[in-house]
Amino acid sequence: MTIELAWVLFLLATAVGLFVTGRPRMDVVALLVMLILPLSGVLSVQEALAGFADPNVILIAALFVIGEGLVRTGVAYRIGEWLARQAASSETRLLVLLMLSVAGLGSVMSSTGVVAIFIPVLLSVAARMHISPRRLMMPLAFAGLISGMLTLVATAPNVVVHSELVREGARGFGFFSFTPFGLVILLLGIGYMLLARRWLAPGADDADFRLPRRTFRDLIRDYRLAGRERRLRIRPDSLLIGFTLPEVQLRTQHGANVIAVERIAKLRRKILSPSSDVQLQAGDVLLVDLVDPEVDHPQFYRERGLEPLHLEGEYFTDQAHDVGMAEVILPPESALLGKSVLDLEFRSRYGLNVVGLRRNREALDCGLLEEKLKLGDTLLVIGTWKAIRQLQARGRDFIVLSLPAEVDEAAPAASQAPHALLALCVMVALMVSGLVPNVLAALIGCLLMGLFRCIDMDSAYRAIHWQSLLLIVGMLPFALALQKTGGIALAVDALVAALGGAGPYAVLASLFLLTAVTGLFISNTATAVLIAPVAIATARAMDAAPEPFAMIVALAASAAFMTPISSPVNTLVLGPGRYRFGDFVKIGVPFTILVMIVSVLLVPLLLPL
Repeated sequence: MTIELAWVLFLLATAVGLFVTGRPRMDVVALLVMLILPLSGVLSVQEALAGFADPNVILIAALFVIGEGLVRTGVAYRIGEWLARQAASSETRLLVLLMLSVAGLGSVMSSTGVVAIFIPVLLSVAARMHISPRRLMMPLAFAGLISGMLTLVATAPNVVVHSELVREGARGFGFFSFTPFGLVILLLGIGYMLLARRWLAPGADDADFRLPRRTFRDLIRDYRLAGRERRLRIRPDSLLIGFTLPEVQLRTQHGANVIAVERIAKLRRKILSPSSDVQLQAGDVLLVDLVDPEVDHPQFYRERGLEPLHLEGEYFTDQAHDVGMAEVILPPESALLGKSVLDLEFRSRYGLNVVGLRRNREALDCGLLEEKLKLGDTLLVIGTWKAIRQLQARGRDFIVLSLPAEVDEAAPAASQAPHALLALCVMVALMVSGLVPNVLAALIGCLLMGLFRCIDMDSAYRAIHWQSLLLIVGMLPFALALQKTGGIALAVDALVAALGGAGPYAVLASLFLLTAVTGLFISNTATAVLIAPVAIATARAMDAAPEPFAMIVALAASAAFMTPISSPVNTLVLGPGRYRFGDFVKIGVPFTILVMIVSVLLVPLLLPL
């Protein structure tokens, strides 16, 4: 062992030790690694910083943006609705459906991309079902990794191993040669995660799940809004047609507060803010808050050409994608103190309606519009999410308190959902067909998202999880350092010498273990490149078929369950799942051993030695 190799191994052990303790942060450790390796002369500056140009890093960043585009257009939330609807209130059913869906998608496209897309979906579902993300994010990552064991094109190591077999004169693998092994391991993974999830309960710092965020229903109860909501369609013979809301004076004269206007335009449903320039049309549906319940009478509706419609959700909860709520409090220096709700002209100024007022924690049931506001009063405003977000930027006369949980479900670009799906389909088709590299396919998807206005630049930059990217970039130089100093070659030579006359099962187990452990420190593709020739040569020396040995290497290359840095898939869920390094060790190491045992027993049965 050379001095340089000993130094690299010491740095590697130190970095892993710091990852385990969690101090300093993992991305800080990664930056320190990039600094120390060139300063110590092991790598050049260009080699140490090469990770910033690695296509996989760009791919991951692009997939974060794709995922955010699906969230902003409501596509991700609709997938989450489907998962939640199919799962009902069963966390078990949700976990099973999740792992099956992710593994199926990952078998034909980048598992990293699938996981990146599902992260915001699961966060939304977890919030609605009151489940900690800790219990879902690791099953998501494991399913993404297992997807690499299902088809030939599911992951790069499969293709590497296949190419090495063909180069050595063997037949190689077919598209579905991996499927029997992957399906068995997927079922094993589902069963294992159903048991292991008890070890992923919310931690002491997981306060969001001890104290759930307030929801629409909480606000409806606190402000006594239930029963005041109405949906009224404007009939073709209505006298309101052609007039604006200020002109018809439904609020000032009759206490019927129009929250929003539903309108079908170009075969699409739009939610319009009740601003003074909106002219009412036949077929428009008014979302109305009845401040004065006495107007709720058939004669009132008949005289104005209005037709009451059925309401599915309590006080417009079924409209939460488009219509939002927020609590507003008046600070001591507010110029609005002493004025009534009508004096505030909230709808004219901000496109929002005041529908509730609490004083001393008690909601006022009557006189809301004329009541003079006092210090400490809390107002409940309702309107489009866009108007609420704009209100947050204006804090001199009032302060917007924390928004309800439904804000996560809002889709600011809901009308662009078909275009977001088109961009996603183009990206997937390019990845599956192989016409362009995956990173270019993801960048094309990002550009299409921007072109169709599914996402803007500010949202795109905020969507990227920079901590995860820095961690990946900082660990990539270790792979090159181990190769340059002879660390990988030394390990491979030691394995070949130690095998000796051991039987084929022992050799398969040793190859699996070597591949899995090596994959902790370098990419699984590089691991497959290094170990596949050794596996095939060992099979030749033992006068055995090379396919089982190559298959073991491919399966082990995808079995990166043991640490959060052994695969980008694990790194992606590290933050959203609020995991520590030890969480992956505790859950991943036993599962890797189970996968190794199943693989060593199953491979010789389906691929005779």
